[in-house]
Amino acid sequence: MKIQRITYLSLGTNQGNKLENLQNAVHLIDDKIGAVQKISSIYKTAAWGFEGDDFYNICIKVATNLSTETLLETALSIEKELGRERTAQEGYQNRKIDIDILLFDDEIIFSKTLIVPHPKMLERKFVMVPLVEIASGVLHPIEKKQLSVCLQNCNDTTEIIKIDAQLIKPIQLSEKYNYIAIEGNIGAGKTSLANLLSDQYNAKLVLERFADNPFLPKFYEDKERYAFPLEMSFLADRYQQLSDDLAQFDLFKNFIISDYYIFKSLIFAQVTLSKEEYQLYRKMFNLIYKEITKPDLYVYLYQNTDRLLENIKKRGRVYEQNIEAEYLKKIHDGYQNFIKTQENLNLLIIDVSEIDFVNNPTDYNFIIDKIRNN
Repeated sequence: MKIQRITYLSLGTNQGNKLENLQNAVHLIDDKIGAVQKISSIYKTAAWGFEGDDFYNICIKVATNLSTETLLETALSIEKELGRERTAQEGYQNRKIDIDILLFDDEIIFSKTLIVPHPKMLERKFVMVPLVEIASGVLHPIEKKQLSVCLQNCNDTTEIIKIDAQLIKPIQLSEKYNYIAIEGNIGAGKTSLANLLSDQYNAKLVLERFADNPFLPKFYEDKERYAFPLEMSFLADRYQQLSDDLAQFDLFKNFIISDYYIFKSLIFAQVTLSKEEYQLYRKMFNLIYKEITKPDLYVYLYQNTDRLLENIKKRGRVYEQNIEAEYLKKIHDGYQNFIKTQENLNLLIIDVSEIDFVNNPTDYNFIIDKIRNN
């Protein structure tokens, strides 16, 4: 689990459509740096240190997993993406967007590329006014004073005007969902996506404990003999895990993400068990299913069979290497039948056959947008 840090950023613009520049920057920061938790009002000030058009300035609070070095690199790449052109010219210049790192938790950093707290922030009213609006009680790591006190001590006499416009804060998954279940066939990428989402959004992660099941390797060697004990042990373990984890609220996590939903027990059992075994199994499942909390969002990752087999081979679990395409097709059909019968479950189906959300940020953001806008 990556550690989440809090950083405060200052954003400014004095070229083009200033409101659009700021809004686009906020969305890109939310996508590439971390969840934007607070946005200040927008303040207009005259150009500071040079002759130019008036600036629009804001400060934002961001929760991030990035290191300070990566944070700086990402901020610079966002500036470039939005049209900022840095030149060798010395001094202050007009700019479409400017992103400065003001604070990073309570750290004090002096490196060749970055100084935190920002060395000029206490001298600039256009920074301190929006910053105090969203972080008045935060201590300046060097001054050891609250930012509200630092603002009172600021000698900058520049006029700063709050404008009558507001930016839209990106919707956070924790604001829409308390519990998201990620599902899909064997090798679809359920656990990978659950881990990525958990890291980015500080979610409590519930992962299926398949590696601890002693019947799983035996099942792939002799399915007829070990199917029933395998499915019963999975059902018992999934019920216990979901009951425990969903009941325990974590004050330090925003919401819950799991890489399975208990109904997968019935889907796999229907494929692996004999008719008589399945009838007995279903009676037990129906008793358990009534007690399990339903997810606010059920995400089904669809992968075509060839891609599933490729992923299974790539991850290299010995007991999975003999899985056949026909078996995967039966599992997929089971999921499809389940999805068709669900009227009260919030379902989102995402075809990931042609994308790589683990290694390609654009593909990952595509999935995030799907989940946000569902």
